[in-house]
Amino acid sequence: MDAAHSNPPRNRTWIKILGTLVIAVLATIGYLSLSSQKAAPEVTFNAITGQQVSMQSLRGKVVMVNFWATSCTTCVKEMPQMVQTYQKYKDKGLDFVAVAMSYDPPNYVLNYAQTRNLPFHVALDTKGDVAKSFDDVKLTPTTYVIDKKGNIIKRYVGEPDFAALHQLLEKALAA
Repeated sequence: MDAAHSNPPRNRTWIKILGTLVIAVLATIGYLSLSSQKAAPEVTFNAITGQQVSMQSLRGKVVMVNFWATSCTTCVKEMPQMVQTYQKYKDKGLDFVAVAMSYDPPNYVLNYAQTRNLPFHVALDTKGDVAKSFDDVKLTPTTYVIDKKGNIIKRYVGEPDFAALHQLLEKALAA
């Protein structure tokens, strides 16, 4: 037998070992990317009431941070469902901060919040610092769900699927 044909069983063994290693590495990377959570930025929200609300003060609660604007039609459309979601889960430990984008005139935000009796914290981000801290949010609505330990567990760009959001909230609130 010549040398070219004497190694096939050994080559197949190495190929199987390498293939198994590649699969194991990819599985580990996939698991770690799903299980690693990013901490929410340590920001302080300036509520339209004059109150300062820090992320630190919300620790121990599940928090939704919703970036929105009065000029955003999807934001205005989803807001009643955001209110319903907050009302449904607030007694179970949900808190909510609606952050108006820097380009939204403060008097529009105040008027909107008052005429619709928004029951949660409504904050102004006049310099855009809060939006920058949250991965430089530019699109509205963008909503973050943050667990009791202060980790971001979900980001929605656009209107969320509220049934899926409610399932996520129930799981996070039960943890």
